[in-house]
Amino acid sequence: MKKIGYLVPEFPGQTHNFFWREIGALKDLGVDVQLYSTRRPPLGIQSTTWGKQASAETVYLHPLSPLEMARALWLFASSPARAMNALMAWQNSGKNLPQGESKARLFALMLLGMWLGHQIRKNGMTHVHVHSCADAANIALFAHKTFGVTYSMTLHNPITIWGGNQKNKWRHASFGIIIAEWIRKDLVARLKGYLPAQLYLAPMGVDINKLRRNTGYVPRKEEELRVFSCARLNPAKGFSVLLNAIALVNRSGLKARLTIAGEDDEGGTGYRKDIERLVNELELQHCVTLLGSVPEERVKHELEQAHVFVLASLEEPLGVAIMEAMSMEVPVISTNAGGVPDLLANDHGIMVPPGDASALAEAITEIGSDPEKAKTLSAKGRTLIEAKYHHQLSAMAICSHL
Repeated sequence: MKKIGYLVPEFPGQTHNFFWREIGALKDLGVDVQLYSTRRPPLGIQSTTWGKQASAETVYLHPLSPLEMARALWLFASSPARAMNALMAWQNSGKNLPQGESKARLFALMLLGMWLGHQIRKNGMTHVHVHSCADAANIALFAHKTFGVTYSMTLHNPITIWGGNQKNKWRHASFGIIIAEWIRKDLVARLKGYLPAQLYLAPMGVDINKLRRNTGYVPRKEEELRVFSCARLNPAKGFSVLLNAIALVNRSGLKARLTIAGEDDEGGTGYRKDIERLVNELELQHCVTLLGSVPEERVKHELEQAHVFVLASLEEPLGVAIMEAMSMEVPVISTNAGGVPDLLANDHGIMVPPGDASALAEAITEIGSDPEKAKTLSAKGRTLIEAKYHHQLSAMAICSHL
C-alpha cells in the first residue's frame, strides 16, 4: 500500500470538508494517509462531525514541545551536510521574501520542516502533499532539502496571496494541482520556468452520493423565500452586499428570509461583529439568522430547505459551497468573480457583478417569482456537478504521480 503525508494548515477547520473527502477518496484508492498540520484551529471554528477523529489522527507541528524542539535542534546540529543544506535553502529562500516577511520566522519554519522530514522518513514515507502555498509549503520545501522528502502542492487561489518564496517552492515540487483554469493561467504567467513538469487541473469537488436530496426540489409558492448562504465570514465573501440585497428584496414586497452558515477566523469575535451590526442597521433581525460554524450535515439540511443559494463573493477562486448547492439541486446566484463562471455559465446559475446589491436583489427576486426558472436551474446544476466536479478527481491526480 502506498503511504503519503498530507499537510493542511490549522486542520480541521470550518472550510475543510473537502480535505476530509479527498482523504477518504485517497484511502478508497489504496493510499494510506498520515495527517499533519501546522497547528490546531481556534475552537470556535471546529464544527465538523468528523473533527475529533481527524484531530486524533493529525500530528501537529506547532508548537513543538521542549523535547521536540531539542530534537529538531539536534537534527540540525548532528549532521553537517543536513545543516548546510538547511542553511543554504534558508538563505536562498530569504532572498525571495517580500517586505514584511521575516527571515527569523523563516528559520523557525526551517526547523519545523526538518522535524516534518524526520517524521515522514520515520513513518516509512517519502512524499507529502501540501494544501497550501504559504508557510506549509515552506515547511515542505525544508523537509525536501534536509531529508529528501518529495512534495506536491494544491493551489486554491491566485499565487499572489500566498506570500514570498514562490519560485523556490514551485521549482522543487514534484507536481502541482490547480483547482481552476484561470488560476493555472495566472500561475504559468507569473512563474514560467520555475514550475514542475506536471500541473494537474482538478477542482475541489463534492461527494455527489452524500450531497443528494431526500425529496425533490420545490420552488417558492406563496410562503417566504428561503435564501441560504454558506461561507467563511470574511469581507471578501460579500456578506454586506448580500444583506443590503435582502433589505431591498423585502422592501419590494417579497418576503425573504436569509440563513448564513459560517464563522470568522477568530471564532466569532472578528468580522461576525460587523455583520451583526449591519443586520441591526438594516433592521433585518427578524429575517436573518447566523448559524456560525456548523457541520456538513446541517449545511445539507439547510440546502434541502432553501429555495435559492446565494454567494455574493467579491472574489472567488471556484466555490465549493456553490458546488454543494448545485449537487443538492438548489438554484444558485453568485457573482461573476474569479472561477465562478466555470460553474454557472451556460445558464447553470445566475451571475451578477461583484458588489452590486441592486443586481443581486433583482436576481433573488427573479428566483422567488419564477418557479419554472428555479426548477430549470435546479436540474441543470446537479447534472454539471455529476459530470465534472466530483471529489475523486483531485485524489486521482495525486495517485497518478505516486
